[in-house]
Amino acid sequence: MKRNRIGRRGGLPRVAEQLLWLANGLADSSSRAEDHFWDERLAAAVDQLLQGEDEETLTTALDHLSTASAHAYDELADMIESRAEGALRSNEHHDVLLIAAPVMAWSRYRIPAAPIAAAVMANLRVQLKAHILASNVKLALADFLFSPDQLPQGYCATADFASHLGKAAANDIDLHIKTDNLPETAQFLSDNRYLLGAVVVPKGAPIFRWQEEDCTRDQALEQWRAQGGACIAPMLTGCAFEVVLPTAYFAASREADKASRPYSIQASVAFLSTTLDAPASQLRAVVAPFFERQVEEFRIGFTLRERSEVVHGVVWPLLGAEDENSETLGQIEATLRACGITDIRTLDNEFPMEYCDDCGAPLYPSPEGEAVHAELPEEQAEQMPRQLH
Repeated sequence: MKRNRIGRRGGLPRVAEQLLWLANGLADSSSRAEDHFWDERLAAAVDQLLQGEDEETLTTALDHLSTASAHAYDELADMIESRAEGALRSNEHHDVLLIAAPVMAWSRYRIPAAPIAAAVMANLRVQLKAHILASNVKLALADFLFSPDQLPQGYCATADFASHLGKAAANDIDLHIKTDNLPETAQFLSDNRYLLGAVVVPKGAPIFRWQEEDCTRDQALEQWRAQGGACIAPMLTGCAFEVVLPTAYFAASREADKASRPYSIQASVAFLSTTLDAPASQLRAVVAPFFERQVEEFRIGFTLRERSEVVHGVVWPLLGAEDENSETLGQIEATLRACGITDIRTLDNEFPMEYCDDCGAPLYPSPEGEAVHAELPEEQAEQMPRQLH
């Protein structure tokens, strides 16, 4: 009997429907052999869209799966990321991978995002090859320290950038970045910076030191903090900073986003303690959730302990599957207490995602339960660089 024709779900384009079918097939697979079948076909479909710079179809399929199937969403997202950071250059002979070495920094002044001097580049290559990358890896570094605003925007742009770096890595040379069209960098007290590179290795060979038997991730990070940190210091004059373990581009970026949340609180407490000449024990933190359709982030407003004016604020965004029922509040409070703040107020108010109409800064919770603009006392504000106002 002839089957009835089934209409497309939600009017999705046919190519997006194909991605959904392949991702769901991979999510429902019951064996490694079946995994291989779906993997090959999903990779080919994603490669075609990345090469065609069809960002819209990729995001449409992901948006659909984000509500329809968390497992299939993860499979599709993992595949898109792996093909994008693989530079579309991996083949039967070589593996190519885009890598990132994030740095968390804070400063009362401008955090640099700038070209990297040749001598610093040479030192970074030596330390990455000695402590992070496996033996016999070919490496290309981009000669620019990127801010988040200057990273490739979207999967297709990431694949294109990785392709250029991968070509340089095949020759074990670095890539010069033209800065004419790079976006301006927004200025924050605390922010991340990124050293980007690409590696080429023989197919199936180790990429990172911890894939070799004589090293672990913790050991690699310890060495990178000591040796790599010394190389990075000249690029971040006037800044306090902490490095994140360099690894695959998307994984490193997510780890940096996660680690930067407690780091921004630590930076803010250190900043306020020196700027207001007040130890952490004299500060108060007010924590509250901010909503759109659901909780999107927690915001922390800082005041002096005996005052109600909010002098500074920090945003703690929810990442991945986190929600208001997760352990987020406990993590925020534990971070604040580790910094020496004992006066912590948690509000149950459902604040909307509000920003200042004049400058666009987030509004932060006050002890009175209102969302207000953070303002340093006038005397200290006059001493601060203009971009931090």
